[in-house]
Amino acid sequence: MSENIKLTIALNEPNLDAEEREEQTRNLLQEVKDRDEVEQASLVGVTETPRGSKAFAGFLVGMLQAEVSVANLKKLLGFLGDRLGDKSIKLTVKAPDGREISLEASSKEEFEFARQQAEEFLKNTNDS
Repeated sequence: MSENIKLTIALNEPNLDAEEREEQTRNLLQEVKDRDEVEQASLVGVTETPRGSKAFAGFLVGMLQAEVSVANLKKLLGFLGDRLGDKSIKLTVKAPDGREISLEASSKEEFEFARQQAEEFLKNTNDS
């Protein structure tokens, strides 16, 4: 079993059209890929389509996935908070044991709260 955490990040900006959201997602993907703490990052393929999502060129609009070690999650969440703190986003955190938590934020304060919830969720995973 992989000890890495999988994050799905969905940009949820209603004032952007699909093309603008896709451009923002690809820019964020490149920034995430450039982070040392990220093991792997990619756009979310259509085969993994959550209900109600829109696809664009074989990928879901506004969504990307990243894989990080437990030790590096805090660094990645800190980066995402700085980068996306004022944007409306949804995060899904999948623990190494397969459990998931879904979080939403649309301000720096909400993102900080979501980050704390994700860390607490993973701490509880490690304790069980």
